[in-house]
Amino acid sequence: MSGFAPSFVTVNPHLMLPELIMQYSLASGAFTTLATENPMPRLGEADLYVYAKKVQLTTQVTANQSQQNQLPSASVIPSMISTATYRLQTRAQYDNFDEAATGAWGYALPQAMRLAARQGIAQQLRNALLYGYNPANGEGLLNTSGATAAVLGADTNGNLGYSTWDSGQLAQYLLNMIGALKVRTLQIGQPLRLVFLAPQRFISQISYSGVVSLTQFQRIGAGVETAAGLVETVASWAGGDDVSFAADDTLIGQGSGGTDAVLLIAPELKIPKANTNINTNIFATLTPNMTATSLMLTDVSAPTEIPTPIADGGITTLYTLRSTSGWGIRPEALTILSASY
Repeated sequence: MSGFAPSFVTVNPHLMLPELIMQYSLASGAFTTLATENPMPRLGEADLYVYAKKVQLTTQVTANQSQQNQLPSASVIPSMISTATYRLQTRAQYDNFDEAATGAWGYALPQAMRLAARQGIAQQLRNALLYGYNPANGEGLLNTSGATAAVLGADTNGNLGYSTWDSGQLAQYLLNMIGALKVRTLQIGQPLRLVFLAPQRFISQISYSGVVSLTQFQRIGAGVETAAGLVETVASWAGGDDVSFAADDTLIGQGSGGTDAVLLIAPELKIPKANTNINTNIFATLTPNMTATSLMLTDVSAPTEIPTPIADGGITTLYTLRSTSGWGIRPEALTILSASY
Protein backbone atom coordinates (compact mmCIF):
# COMPACT_ATOMS: atom_id res chain seq x y z
CA MET A 1 0.00 0.00 0.00
CA SER A 2 1.42 3.39 -0.96
CA GLY A 3 0.35 6.99 -1.36
CA PHE A 4 0.59 8.24 -4.95
CA ALA A 5 0.60 12.04 -4.94
CA PRO A 6 1.91 13.49 -8.22
CA SER A 7 2.91 17.10 -8.72
CA PHE A 8 0.43 19.48 -10.31
CA VAL A 9 0.37 22.89 -12.03
CA THR A 10 -2.16 25.63 -11.28
CA VAL A 11 -2.98 29.03 -12.71
CA ASN A 12 -2.48 32.00 -10.40
CA PRO A 13 -4.39 33.68 -8.98
CA HIS A 14 -6.74 30.82 -8.14
CA LEU A 15 -8.99 29.38 -5.46
CA MET A 16 -8.26 25.86 -4.22
CA LEU A 17 -11.23 24.31 -2.46
CA PRO A 18 -10.09 22.71 0.82
CA GLU A 19 -12.65 19.91 0.77
CA LEU A 20 -11.76 16.56 -0.79
CA ILE A 21 -14.06 14.78 -3.24
CA MET A 22 -13.81 11.35 -1.68
CA GLN A 23 -14.49 7.96 -3.21
CA TYR A 24 -17.55 6.45 -1.55
CA SER A 25 -18.08 2.74 -0.95
CA LEU A 26 -21.25 1.07 0.28
CA ALA A 27 -21.32 1.00 4.07
CA SER A 28 -22.44 -2.60 4.42
CA GLY A 29 -25.22 -3.45 6.84
CA ALA A 30 -24.06 -7.09 7.01
CA PHE A 31 -22.93 -6.82 10.62
CA THR A 32 -26.47 -6.06 11.81
CA THR A 33 -27.07 -9.79 11.32
CA LEU A 34 -24.85 -10.49 14.34
CA ALA A 35 -26.20 -10.77 17.84
CA THR A 36 -24.17 -7.77 19.03
CA GLU A 37 -24.25 -6.01 15.61
CA ASN A 38 -20.44 -6.22 15.77
CA PRO A 39 -17.86 -9.02 15.93
CA MET A 40 -17.11 -10.09 19.50
CA PRO A 41 -13.47 -9.30 20.49
CA ARG A 42 -12.94 -12.47 22.54
CA LEU A 43 -10.15 -14.30 20.72
CA GLY A 44 -6.57 -14.56 21.86
CA GLU A 45 -4.15 -13.40 19.17
CA ALA A 46 -2.86 -16.98 18.70
CA ASP A 47 -6.18 -18.89 18.98
CA LEU A 48 -6.61 -21.12 15.93
CA TYR A 49 -10.10 -22.49 16.66
CA VAL A 50 -13.22 -21.51 18.58
CA TYR A 51 -15.33 -24.18 20.25
CA ALA A 52 -18.89 -23.93 21.53
CA LYS A 53 -20.70 -26.43 23.74
CA LYS A 54 -24.24 -27.58 23.03
CA VAL A 55 -26.50 -29.28 25.55
CA GLN A 56 -29.62 -31.20 24.53
CA LEU A 57 -32.21 -33.12 26.49
CA THR A 58 -34.14 -36.32 26.01
CA THR A 59 -36.40 -37.44 28.82
CA GLN A 60 -39.09 -40.03 29.60
CA VAL A 61 -41.65 -40.03 32.39
CA THR A 62 -44.13 -42.77 33.25
CA ALA A 63 -47.70 -42.29 34.42
CA ASN A 64 -49.28 -45.16 36.41
CA GLN A 65 -51.71 -45.63 39.26
CA SER A 66 -49.31 -48.03 40.99
CA GLN A 67 -45.60 -47.83 41.72
CA GLN A 68 -43.25 -49.15 39.02
CA ASN A 69 -40.11 -51.15 39.74
CA GLN A 70 -38.15 -49.68 36.85
CA LEU A 71 -38.33 -46.00 35.96
CA PRO A 72 -37.05 -44.13 32.90
CA SER A 73 -34.76 -41.17 33.31
CA ALA A 74 -33.70 -37.94 31.64
CA SER A 75 -30.60 -37.86 29.46
CA VAL A 76 -28.58 -34.66 29.17
CA ILE A 77 -26.43 -34.91 26.03
CA PRO A 78 -23.52 -32.49 25.54
CA SER A 79 -21.79 -32.00 22.19
CA MET A 80 -19.40 -29.53 20.64
CA ILE A 81 -19.15 -27.43 17.48
CA SER A 82 -16.14 -25.45 16.23
CA THR A 83 -14.93 -22.99 13.65
CA ALA A 84 -11.46 -21.92 12.49
CA THR A 85 -9.86 -18.50 12.87
CA TYR A 86 -7.77 -16.62 10.31
CA ARG A 87 -5.17 -13.86 10.47
CA LEU A 88 -5.87 -10.76 8.32
CA GLN A 89 -2.92 -8.52 7.45
CA THR A 90 -2.09 -5.53 5.29
CA ARG A 91 0.58 -2.85 5.45
CA ALA A 92 1.38 0.76 4.61
CA GLN A 93 4.88 1.99 3.68
CA TYR A 94 5.89 5.63 3.22
CA ASP A 95 8.54 8.21 4.14
CA ASN A 96 8.68 11.92 4.87
CA PHE A 97 8.86 12.79 1.17
CA ASP A 98 5.56 10.96 0.57
CA GLU A 99 4.01 12.86 3.48
CA ALA A 100 5.19 16.17 2.03
CA ALA A 101 3.74 15.28 -1.38
CA THR A 102 0.31 14.42 0.03
CA GLY A 103 0.42 17.52 2.20
CA ALA A 104 0.39 19.54 -1.02
CA TRP A 105 -2.85 17.77 -1.89
CA GLY A 106 -4.36 18.72 1.45
CA TYR A 107 -4.54 15.46 3.38
CA ALA A 108 -2.46 13.64 5.99
CA LEU A 109 -0.84 10.51 4.56
CA PRO A 110 -0.62 8.53 7.87
CA GLN A 111 -4.35 8.95 8.51
CA ALA A 112 -5.22 8.19 4.89
CA MET A 113 -3.19 4.97 5.06
CA ARG A 114 -4.75 4.00 8.40
CA LEU A 115 -8.29 4.48 7.11
CA ALA A 116 -7.52 2.67 3.84
CA ALA A 117 -6.11 -0.33 5.74
CA ARG A 118 -9.08 -0.43 8.10
CA GLN A 119 -11.51 -0.29 5.20
CA GLY A 120 -9.75 -3.15 3.45
CA ILE A 121 -9.86 -5.30 6.58
CA ALA A 122 -13.51 -4.34 7.19
CA GLN A 123 -14.44 -5.43 3.68
CA GLN A 124 -12.61 -8.71 4.18
CA LEU A 125 -14.49 -9.21 7.46
CA ARG A 126 -17.77 -8.59 5.65
CA ASN A 127 -16.88 -11.21 3.04
CA ALA A 128 -15.93 -13.66 5.78
CA LEU A 129 -19.17 -12.99 7.65
CA LEU A 130 -21.35 -13.74 4.64
CA TYR A 131 -19.30 -16.21 2.58
CA GLY A 132 -16.57 -17.54 4.89
CA TYR A 133 -12.82 -17.80 4.45
CA ASN A 134 -13.26 -21.47 3.53
CA PRO A 135 -16.83 -21.96 2.25
CA ALA A 136 -16.30 -25.71 1.74
CA ASN A 137 -16.24 -26.07 5.52
CA GLY A 138 -19.64 -24.44 5.91
CA GLU A 139 -18.14 -21.10 6.93
CA GLY A 140 -20.12 -17.90 6.41
CA LEU A 141 -23.81 -17.24 6.99
CA LEU A 142 -24.76 -18.11 3.40
CA ASN A 143 -23.15 -21.54 3.84
CA THR A 144 -24.81 -22.32 7.17
CA SER A 145 -25.73 -25.98 7.30
CA GLY A 146 -29.41 -26.42 8.13
CA ALA A 147 -30.47 -22.89 7.22
CA THR A 148 -33.85 -22.64 5.50
CA ALA A 149 -33.63 -22.02 1.75
CA ALA A 150 -36.49 -20.40 -0.15
CA VAL A 151 -37.04 -19.28 -3.75
CA LEU A 152 -39.19 -16.32 -4.78
CA GLY A 153 -41.32 -17.68 -7.59
CA ALA A 154 -44.05 -15.81 -9.46
CA ASP A 155 -46.81 -13.63 -8.05
CA THR A 156 -50.45 -14.19 -9.01
CA ASN A 157 -49.91 -12.08 -12.12
CA GLY A 158 -47.06 -14.28 -13.30
CA ASN A 159 -44.29 -11.77 -12.52
CA LEU A 160 -41.05 -13.60 -11.69
CA GLY A 161 -38.66 -10.81 -10.69
CA TYR A 162 -39.09 -8.84 -7.48
CA SER A 163 -38.79 -5.61 -9.50
CA THR A 164 -42.15 -6.45 -11.10
CA TRP A 165 -43.85 -8.32 -8.23
CA ASP A 166 -47.08 -6.88 -6.87
CA SER A 167 -46.00 -4.83 -3.83
CA GLY A 168 -48.76 -6.08 -1.57
CA GLN A 169 -48.02 -9.70 -2.43
CA LEU A 170 -44.28 -9.16 -1.92
CA ALA A 171 -44.93 -7.64 1.50
CA GLN A 172 -47.12 -10.60 2.42
CA TYR A 173 -44.40 -13.01 1.25
CA LEU A 174 -41.85 -11.34 3.52
CA LEU A 175 -44.30 -11.45 6.44
CA ASN A 176 -44.84 -15.16 5.79
CA MET A 177 -41.06 -15.63 5.98
CA ILE A 178 -41.05 -13.93 9.38
CA GLY A 179 -43.93 -16.06 10.62
CA ALA A 180 -42.28 -19.28 9.46
CA LEU A 181 -38.99 -18.30 11.14
CA LYS A 182 -40.74 -17.55 14.43
CA VAL A 183 -42.52 -20.91 14.31
CA ARG A 184 -39.25 -22.78 13.65
CA THR A 185 -37.52 -21.00 16.52
CA LEU A 186 -40.51 -21.40 18.89
CA GLN A 187 -40.77 -17.61 19.21
CA ILE A 188 -44.45 -17.01 18.48
CA GLY A 189 -45.57 -14.57 21.16
CA GLN A 190 -42.00 -13.39 21.82
CA PRO A 191 -40.94 -10.01 20.36
CA LEU A 192 -37.76 -10.32 18.31
CA ARG A 193 -35.25 -8.20 16.44
CA LEU A 194 -35.38 -9.33 12.81
CA VAL A 195 -33.05 -8.25 10.02
CA PHE A 196 -33.47 -8.49 6.26
CA LEU A 197 -30.09 -8.17 4.52
CA ALA A 198 -30.42 -7.63 0.78
CA PRO A 199 -28.94 -5.79 -2.21
CA GLN A 200 -29.76 -2.09 -2.45
CA ARG A 201 -31.98 -2.68 -5.46
CA PHE A 202 -34.18 -5.06 -3.47
CA ILE A 203 -34.53 -2.57 -0.62
CA SER A 204 -35.19 0.22 -3.12
CA GLN A 205 -37.96 -1.84 -4.70
CA ILE A 206 -39.78 -2.49 -1.43
CA SER A 207 -39.12 0.99 -0.01
CA TYR A 208 -39.58 3.42 -2.90
CA SER A 209 -40.78 1.78 -6.08
CA GLY A 210 -43.98 0.08 -5.06
CA VAL A 211 -46.86 1.48 -3.01
CA VAL A 212 -49.22 -1.12 -1.60
CA SER A 213 -52.73 -0.99 -3.02
CA LEU A 214 -55.49 0.57 -0.88
CA THR A 215 -57.38 -2.72 -0.96
CA GLN A 216 -54.40 -4.61 0.50
CA PHE A 217 -53.56 -2.35 3.46
CA GLN A 218 -56.53 -0.67 5.11
CA ARG A 219 -55.06 0.81 8.25
CA ILE A 220 -53.08 4.00 8.83
CA GLY A 221 -51.20 4.81 5.63
CA ALA A 222 -53.60 2.90 3.36
CA GLY A 223 -52.80 3.60 -0.27
CA VAL A 224 -49.46 5.27 0.52
CA GLU A 225 -47.54 2.60 2.45
CA THR A 226 -44.70 0.70 0.78
CA ALA A 227 -43.99 -3.01 1.07
CA ALA A 228 -41.19 -2.39 3.58
CA GLY A 229 -43.40 -0.15 5.70
CA LEU A 230 -46.19 -2.72 5.65
CA VAL A 231 -43.82 -5.46 6.82
CA GLU A 232 -42.45 -3.31 9.66
CA THR A 233 -45.92 -2.18 10.76
CA VAL A 234 -47.65 -5.56 10.66
CA ALA A 235 -44.74 -7.31 12.38
CA SER A 236 -44.90 -4.71 15.13
CA TRP A 237 -48.66 -5.15 15.50
CA ALA A 238 -48.58 -8.94 15.41
CA GLY A 239 -45.70 -9.74 17.71
CA GLY A 240 -43.98 -6.58 18.84
CA ASP A 241 -41.13 -7.40 16.45
CA ASP A 242 -38.49 -4.87 15.42
CA VAL A 243 -37.87 -5.41 11.68
CA SER A 244 -35.04 -3.62 9.90
CA PHE A 245 -33.66 -3.71 6.37
CA ALA A 246 -29.91 -3.53 5.73
CA ALA A 247 -28.04 -3.34 2.42
CA ASP A 248 -25.10 -5.25 0.98
CA ASP A 249 -24.59 -5.37 -2.77
CA THR A 250 -22.25 -8.37 -2.70
CA LEU A 251 -25.45 -10.43 -2.37
CA ILE A 252 -26.24 -9.72 -6.04
CA GLY A 253 -25.93 -13.01 -7.91
CA GLN A 254 -25.32 -15.04 -4.73
CA GLY A 255 -28.67 -16.84 -4.70
CA SER A 256 -29.40 -20.13 -6.42
CA GLY A 257 -29.00 -20.03 -10.20
CA GLY A 258 -27.36 -16.60 -10.12
CA THR A 259 -30.31 -14.86 -8.51
CA ASP A 260 -29.94 -12.31 -5.72
CA ALA A 261 -29.70 -13.55 -2.14
CA VAL A 262 -31.83 -12.03 0.63
CA LEU A 263 -31.14 -13.05 4.22
CA LEU A 264 -33.70 -12.99 7.01
CA ILE A 265 -32.27 -13.63 10.46
CA ALA A 266 -33.25 -13.26 14.09
CA PRO A 267 -29.79 -12.52 15.58
CA GLU A 268 -30.95 -13.24 19.14
CA LEU A 269 -33.67 -15.50 20.51
CA LYS A 270 -35.59 -15.31 23.74
CA ILE A 271 -36.13 -18.35 25.97
CA PRO A 272 -39.67 -19.53 25.14
CA LYS A 273 -41.96 -19.25 28.15
CA ALA A 274 -45.64 -19.24 29.05
CA ASN A 275 -47.48 -17.27 31.70
CA THR A 276 -48.05 -20.24 34.00
CA ASN A 277 -46.21 -21.92 36.85
CA ILE A 278 -45.81 -25.14 34.85
CA ASN A 279 -42.96 -24.66 32.40
CA THR A 280 -42.50 -27.20 29.59
CA ASN A 281 -39.28 -25.43 28.62
CA ILE A 282 -37.69 -25.09 32.05
CA PHE A 283 -34.53 -26.98 31.00
CA ALA A 284 -33.62 -23.99 28.78
CA THR A 285 -33.20 -21.82 31.89
CA LEU A 286 -29.99 -23.70 32.73
CA THR A 287 -27.14 -21.19 32.72
CA PRO A 288 -24.95 -19.94 31.17
CA ASN A 289 -27.13 -19.82 28.07
CA MET A 290 -26.16 -18.40 24.66
CA THR A 291 -29.13 -16.54 23.15
CA ALA A 292 -27.24 -15.48 20.01
CA THR A 293 -27.96 -17.26 16.73
CA SER A 294 -25.02 -15.85 14.73
CA LEU A 295 -21.50 -15.03 15.83
CA MET A 296 -18.25 -13.64 14.54
CA LEU A 297 -15.26 -13.40 16.87
CA THR A 298 -12.09 -11.31 16.62
CA ASP A 299 -9.05 -10.77 18.82
CA VAL A 300 -9.37 -6.96 18.82
CA SER A 301 -12.16 -4.53 18.02
CA ALA A 302 -9.96 -2.56 15.56
CA PRO A 303 -6.87 -3.71 13.65
CA THR A 304 -3.62 -3.70 15.63
CA GLU A 305 -1.04 -1.28 14.18
CA ILE A 306 2.66 -2.25 14.37
CA PRO A 307 4.99 0.46 12.97
CA THR A 308 8.56 -0.49 12.02
CA PRO A 309 11.32 1.80 10.69
CA ILE A 310 12.86 0.65 7.39
CA ALA A 311 16.56 0.78 6.52
CA ASP A 312 16.42 3.33 3.69
CA GLY A 313 14.24 5.74 5.63
CA GLY A 314 10.53 5.86 6.21
CA ILE A 315 8.25 3.50 8.04
CA THR A 316 6.25 0.33 7.44
CA THR A 317 3.06 -0.13 9.44
CA LEU A 318 1.48 -3.57 9.72
CA TYR A 319 -2.28 -3.71 10.30
CA THR A 320 -3.47 -7.06 11.60
CA LEU A 321 -6.50 -8.74 13.11
CA ARG A 322 -7.60 -12.35 13.72
CA SER A 323 -11.20 -13.41 13.13
CA THR A 324 -13.55 -16.28 12.54
CA SER A 325 -15.92 -16.48 9.62
CA GLY A 326 -19.60 -15.79 10.14
CA TRP A 327 -20.91 -18.63 12.31
CA GLY A 328 -24.59 -19.61 12.22
CA ILE A 329 -24.83 -21.48 15.52
CA ARG A 330 -28.65 -21.74 15.36
CA PRO A 331 -29.48 -22.39 11.69
CA GLU A 332 -33.21 -22.47 12.35
CA ALA A 333 -33.05 -18.69 12.86
CA LEU A 334 -31.78 -18.03 9.32
CA THR A 335 -33.66 -18.00 6.01
CA ILE A 336 -31.86 -17.51 2.70
CA LEU A 337 -34.17 -16.33 -0.08
CA SER A 338 -33.13 -16.56 -3.72
CA ALA A 339 -34.94 -13.87 -5.71
CA SER A 340 -34.64 -12.90 -9.38
CA TYR A 341 -34.36 -9.21 -10.10
